Parts: sequence; C-alpha cells; structure tokens
Amino acid sequence: MGGFIVLLIPVGIILFFLLLSSFFTVKQQTAALVENFGKFNSIRNSGLQFKIPVIQRIAGRVNLKIQQLDVLVETKTKDDVFVRLKISVQFQVIKEKVYDAFYKLESPHDQITSYVFDVVRAEVPKMKLDDVFERKDDIAIAVKTELNEAMINYGYDIIKTLVTDIDPDVQVKAAMNRINAAEREKVAAEYEAEAERIKIVAKARAEAESKRLQGQGIADQRREIARGLEESVDVLNNVGINSQEASALIVVTQHYDTLQSIGEATNTNLILLPNSPQAGSNMLNDMIASFVASNQIGEQMKKENIAKGITKQKRTPPPPRAKEGEDLNY
Repeated sequence: MGGFIVLLIPVGIILFFLLLSSFFTVKQQTAALVENFGKFNSIRNSGLQFKIPVIQRIAGRVNLKIQQLDVLVETKTKDDVFVRLKISVQFQVIKEKVYDAFYKLESPHDQITSYVFDVVRAEVPKMKLDDVFERKDDIAIAVKTELNEAMINYGYDIIKTLVTDIDPDVQVKAAMNRINAAEREKVAAEYEAEAERIKIVAKARAEAESKRLQGQGIADQRREIARGLEESVDVLNNVGINSQEASALIVVTQHYDTLQSIGEATNTNLILLPNSPQAGSNMLNDMIASFVASNQIGEQMKKENIAKGITKQKRTPPPPRAKEGEDLNY
C-alpha cells in the first residue's frame, strides 16, 4: 500500500505540470499559432487559451500592432550627386491573414527593405537634387504603392511611408550653403543699394528745395533793396539832389557800411576790392560809363540793322481823313 502511494506521487506531479502547461495566455494585439505535431491547427487571439499537452504546441506569436521599419538608402540623383535617404515604413499584420504573415515570409523586414531599395533607386535617379527635396512626398507615395502591391499577398498592410531624412554628401551641402549665402548677400546688397538710392534722392530733393527757398529769399532781399534804393533816391530828389548825385551818395554809404561790418566781425571771409576812400565813387562812375557805352552800342547796332534791311524802321501813320461834312480842325 505504501509503495503504491509512493508511485502515485510522481505521477500526480507529472499530471499537474501537464495540466498547467495546457493553459496559456495571449497578449492584447497579439495572435498565437498552435500546431499539432508540427502541422498548423488554429490561431488563438488575446486571453486565456487551452491546448492539448504534448500533442499541441505554440508555433509562434504574431504582433498585430503597427510597426515601423527605418531603411537607409544611398543612391545617385540625375545630376550625379550621391545622397542618402532615410525611409520610414509603417506596416501592420492584417488580422485575417495572420497565417500568411507567419508561414509565407521568413523575414518580413528584409523583404520590405529590398522593395524600398528597389523603388528608391528607380525613382531618385530621375530627379535632380533640388527636386528630391521638393518631391520627397512623391518618393514616399511610390514606395507605399509598390510595397502595398507586394506585401498584401503576405498578409501585411503598409500604413504609411515617410522620407524622414535627405542627406547629400558633405561637400555638396557645403556648396549648397555657399550658394544660399551668396544669394542672400545678393538680396541684401540690392536692399542696401535701394536704401542708399532713396537717401541720395531724398538728399537731392532737400538740397533742391533748400536752394529754391534760398534763391527766393535772395530775390526777395534784392527786391526790397531795390525798393529801398528807389525810395532813397526819391527822398534825395525832393531835397534838390539829382539822381546821379543821389546814386553816388548811396553807393558810398553802402561801401562804408560794408567796411564797418567787416571791421566788427572777427572771422569774416568777405574781402571788398578795391578798398580805397574813392572806391565807391569810382565804382559808380564805372557803372555809369558801362551803361552809356551799352546804350551807344545798342543804338549803333539798330542803325546798322535798319540799313541792312534786317529791322524795318517804324513809319509814322498818316493823318486820318475827314469824312464828308466832318471838320478835323480842333
């Protein structure tokens, strides 16, 4: 009896472990494949599952979550620039095709990588380097389309493909940076030149306005001086001094007023020549002589023109004729 009990203890332990191993759990978003002696039996979803000990075993588990595979591809552009592209492929096992995803492909990552290499190296050589940056979405769409057609038969759905990085050669990037810097310097120079032009135009307008106002002020000043001289001559004429004597007196007075102003200023740059006591009188005599000579020359030229027939001499109009019955004697 005691020997029988001793025999039952190991048998019980073995049965306990066999019973314990017949239960297993499957995580959420995971599928387990069960085989009978190496032959596919069923697909088990998340939760507590049961299998027949010894006869059935778990062949593998398939992840149903969205996964991402980063592929680094080096290729050449149309303008012979080597560039490295980082392609991120987001894919997911189709729940209804877990069998195909597990049994048809040994290494799905390698398969996806091969298709990415094939598509990228077929698309990028058609583009120039600048176009690769501008049309990276077209590259991503081409990769997604090609992968979907190929991987759908193996139970994989391509969710999204992204071109996350474009990395040209170091020398090419340096050259592109120099081109960009030169372009920006060109634009900056154009703006600086435009600003300088605006300053010059504004300065010229200001100077023109200043000179216009200055000229207007000088004209007004001379006009007032002339009016004052005219009034001075009229006053002197009223007291019995003729115009020539009045002009001489005014010129001499202004001459000595100017000399007084020069003497009062310490940093004056005005020099009055000649600077003798009779300078004012000489100046007036010279002016009168110039006016007389100018008038004589003008009269002589007028006579010569009349003699040559260039200028017609004005004729005295005939006296009016008397009408019948009208007396013209006043």
